[in-house]
Amino acid sequence: MKIAILSTNKNLYSTRRLVEAAQEHGHECVVIDHSKCYVGIQQDKPSIHYKGQDIAGIDAIVPRIGSSVTFYGSAIVRQFEVMDVLSANPSQAITRSRDKLRCMQILSGAGLGLPITGFARTASDVDDLISMVGGAPLVIKLLEGTQGIGVVLAETKKAASSVIEAFYGLGNNILIQEYIKESKGSDIRAFVVDGKVVGAMKRTAKEGEFRSNLHRGGSAEIIKLTRKERETAISAAKAMGLTVAGVDMLASDRGPLILEVNSSPGLEGIETATGKDIASEIIKYLERQHEAKMALKPTVRVKRTVKKESKL
Repeated sequence: MKIAILSTNKNLYSTRRLVEAAQEHGHECVVIDHSKCYVGIQQDKPSIHYKGQDIAGIDAIVPRIGSSVTFYGSAIVRQFEVMDVLSANPSQAITRSRDKLRCMQILSGAGLGLPITGFARTASDVDDLISMVGGAPLVIKLLEGTQGIGVVLAETKKAASSVIEAFYGLGNNILIQEYIKESKGSDIRAFVVDGKVVGAMKRTAKEGEFRSNLHRGGSAEIIKLTRKERETAISAAKAMGLTVAGVDMLASDRGPLILEVNSSPGLEGIETATGKDIASEIIKYLERQHEAKMALKPTVRVKRTVKKESKL
């Protein structure tokens, strides 16, 4: 196969590992900056151009779409799909996962455990929102935030009201979420590929910090999931339509609660903590999909014409 990794930075750990895994499995692999691609849309001849050339002959892609270019990156993935190229994650699922509110609504509709979450448009609803999520302390999140950026823990109702009003005043969309005290600054990242958990780690916030993101200085260690945690992670990825997903959960007194479902989960933390080759699991999934696709292609049979010998 010829596999393209869609990434804006070929030097990132996740990008490098995917290239290495693809090559180790005997595939040709290229890195394409999706932010520099452009598309041609015409009847029966969709195309993607990159650096002045028509991209052709790609069998599969692994999208590593950054949050800042979600709309454009998803459009490029969608164009590959139109061109009948396999994708590790569907474009629609990537778009869904990046909208935190939509993600929560989908997971809620699927009956999965979540922290109680509130969403409103105006500051006049602040008191009822705070009450809705069980009062302070509570967590306030920017809808567009990633890697723990734009996430605030408000210890008191007064502090929560001030932060919420400030965000509204700046025109930001936010979620207000129940604070799960018993999680004690830790969360769980389960890495799901093709309906199976292929690795899991527990992330713990550094002292004085409640966000456990590794980018915020948190630490990670391998963890054995409970049956319920495993089932929750798999169900969350399925509900979002993601084949490759990082499912973040909190352990609570009422079971695992999902914080987020990430469509471009980083590989460095999970591979370092677990010692597992997660990149190869993604490549092996694409191999299975490619084999299934080839098996469905009709066999072209050449009709042979036999000439009868003339009688002399």
